[in-house]
Amino acid sequence: MKKTYSLLIVLVLSCFAWNTFAQDGKIYPLDAPKEPNAIPLGTGSVKDQPAPETWFRQWGDPMARNISQATLTPFFPEKGKANGAAVIVAPGGGYRWLSMGNEGWEVAEALAKKGITAFVLKYRLFPTAPSLDDFTEWMNRPRPAPTKSDDASKTNAPAPMAQMDLSNQLADAEAAYAMIIKNANEWGVDIKRIGMIGFSAGAGLTMHATLNSKTMTLAFIGPIYGGMGPVKVPANAPPMFNVIASDDFLFNAQFGVIDSWFKAGRPVEFHLYQNGGHGFGLGNPNRTSNRWFDAFTHWLDVNKFLLAK
Repeated sequence: MKKTYSLLIVLVLSCFAWNTFAQDGKIYPLDAPKEPNAIPLGTGSVKDQPAPETWFRQWGDPMARNISQATLTPFFPEKGKANGAAVIVAPGGGYRWLSMGNEGWEVAEALAKKGITAFVLKYRLFPTAPSLDDFTEWMNRPRPAPTKSDDASKTNAPAPMAQMDLSNQLADAEAAYAMIIKNANEWGVDIKRIGMIGFSAGAGLTMHATLNSKTMTLAFIGPIYGGMGPVKVPANAPPMFNVIASDDFLFNAQFGVIDSWFKAGRPVEFHLYQNGGHGFGLGNPNRTSNRWFDAFTHWLDVNKFLLAK
């Protein structure tokens, strides 16, 4: 029997409540919210994990760290509005925390309103300090400023994250995809129209899955403010919708991944926005990047991914 997944109304309302205060960059402790619709993926734990999963809030948004058990949370469109398309949503956070509200639940809810069944992937992370104070100190550590080069080709090297061992994260993405395939009839999903969208590190995971998975056949991908270095594009690579702002530290005048997709003859749409910075999710006040979601759903529509069958 199909369970009644309610778009986590209580959870989302809680996010709105959190957003009414603590909208600064300071890290605040947060009790783990209830996730009644989260489905365990059963992909295992994290080796040498020193602490249990804990939550905090920053900029008013709920975040999770030390995730050692992956889950998938469905967000279904209202009855009669589903078009059969599905999207796996991968929040970002440097593979050490996940921005569950800004880059997860809020995006999934917006997709569901467009008739798209969305699935928020809470994937396993690299361990961080058990103490929130120690984690905060690590988060606030001095970082070198991004280097710039007049020769863009010199900066088009893969980001350091690309060299990380993402086997756990890839296994979680593959398990999420397999679960959607298994339940496609019950959940009203067209298995030929399953895509993946990710933010920052989630964009990196989306790209990693696209380039390395042997079990996922994604219909489309949407890396949002992810690494821009060049990649080796598979012959059957899915159409890509790519977004970044020019004032994002990950941009740094790089167009490598766009150039790679274009030279491979695969469909690609690229939006370079004047401003938005990094981590803007669905949008921040008075930024040109705020219309990216409208452009994304329009792109899906024009490419017939939203055509109900």
